[in-house]
Amino acid sequence: MTSRRWRACRRFTAARRRASRVWFFLLAACVYLSARDARASVARFAVLIGNNTGASDEAVLRYAENDAARMGEALKDVGGFPPQNVIVLRGETATTVERAIIATNDRVRAAVGQSGTQVVLFVYFSGHADAMGLHLAGTRLELDIMEQLVRSSAAAFRVLVLDACRSGSLTRVKGGAPAPPFLLRMQDELDNQGAVFLTSSASHEDAQESDEIGGSFFSHYFRSGLLGAADDDDDGKVTLEEAYAYAYRWTLSATSRTWAGTQHPTYRYDVRGRGGIVMTEPRAHAANRSTAVFPPGRSYLIWQSTVAAAMVGEVAAGAAARTLSLKPGRYLVRARARDHLLEGEVTLRQGETLEIRDDRLQRVEYARLVRKGGSTSAAHGPLGGYAFHTALRNAASSCQGAFVAYPIVLSSLALVPRFEGCKATFDNSYVDASVTELGASVEVNYNYDLPIVSLRAGVSGGPVLSHQSFVSRGRAPARTTFGGQMGVSVGGAIELRSGFYLFIDEALRTYWFVLETGDGKERFEPSLAFQQSLGIGKYW
Repeated sequence: MTSRRWRACRRFTAARRRASRVWFFLLAACVYLSARDARASVARFAVLIGNNTGASDEAVLRYAENDAARMGEALKDVGGFPPQNVIVLRGETATTVERAIIATNDRVRAAVGQSGTQVVLFVYFSGHADAMGLHLAGTRLELDIMEQLVRSSAAAFRVLVLDACRSGSLTRVKGGAPAPPFLLRMQDELDNQGAVFLTSSASHEDAQESDEIGGSFFSHYFRSGLLGAADDDDDGKVTLEEAYAYAYRWTLSATSRTWAGTQHPTYRYDVRGRGGIVMTEPRAHAANRSTAVFPPGRSYLIWQSTVAAAMVGEVAAGAAARTLSLKPGRYLVRARARDHLLEGEVTLRQGETLEIRDDRLQRVEYARLVRKGGSTSAAHGPLGGYAFHTALRNAASSCQGAFVAYPIVLSSLALVPRFEGCKATFDNSYVDASVTELGASVEVNYNYDLPIVSLRAGVSGGPVLSHQSFVSRGRAPARTTFGGQMGVSVGGAIELRSGFYLFIDEALRTYWFVLETGDGKERFEPSLAFQQSLGIGKYW
């Protein structure tokens, strides 16, 4: 009996030990998860500064203040930055900017005091600057002061982004040597302390803005990256490293084609510990927004409703990520292919993921897009057809023939060299005659595009050679005379496919040439004529 009690006691004791171990492990797991949740609690603050006006001798920018506002929208919409923690300063002085950052640092210090909370501070500037300071509405904020305001913040992780001319001096890029994307490995949680400084240009370069994208190149690509275009690993999260790498690559690519030349974004970082920070999570906000998915192989530009509105994002042709997180609404999408564009409106609904297929867009030849101001290169190609003009004073019939031309289109303006020839006749009781006319002209015209038809108006001028030959019972030698012509014209073109178009032109021209008077004298006389041209052309 005693033996049975002893064995039962041992079994009970062993069971208690096993239960204690289970409870210990459960308790340890709870403590670990609680600590992890506390560590993962991150408060985010942003100060976004845009100023179109710099020093008195600097040109007024067009898009710097808009860049700041749009960067703030991206951080609030997909970055988890609470609206009350995002300050946007537009057109303010250095004193106001300094006070705003100090006030934000006070709020950061208060947030750090809360148990388990770590803080991210993001400061952004777009505007004029030089190697020593930021230019703000006629005032100046030294770069050293701006750096110290950010570096001295109690935030665990601080980011300063400067989109300004020669801002690379902050990162101490000596001699303007290009810097590659940084190799800082970013993780999901903020588990370190440090600061990262990003600039849009090297110390000797000008930051550039573009009318087509309605903003600066660097800010445009950085913001597009935050909206999802930089999510190379497709985890639904965009890290600071990914956003910078995307902006670096495509800023270089876009500015390499500009007159000012290539712009090299730069960086400097001072980070302790491991990991980094996720800047935005487009996928986590998909329920309240819309997701546009873009096919590979082309770059896509996206505007709010029309090209007259702000551009909201871009997916570059070689980008691995092909999605953008956008607000629900109507958008104009333009895709760049090798020899044409695809363009059209799409409507994005809340919570919807929409694939931007080719059949949703309309094909537009580059030649027509040039006239709409959407391309930086010229369109050109041959044009030819039938032409005639009403009788001049050296003939009795209309002059019928042909013409060839080679239009060169730059945006809405075109330069059109043209050669033409025609033949007319006249006769009377004494003589039969024919007139062969050869002319060359240069026309400058303005083009206006409608959905299918392009309208144009222009002025032209050039030399004319006229050769008259006679058949008579008497002596009537042939005569060759030189003259000139100038006129105004209106016309239009109907688009076909693959860059071909039908052409029609109506012109009123004044010709000057030498005429023989009845008394045997010669006189330089004007003659007014109406001309019509019909033809077919091709643009490349």
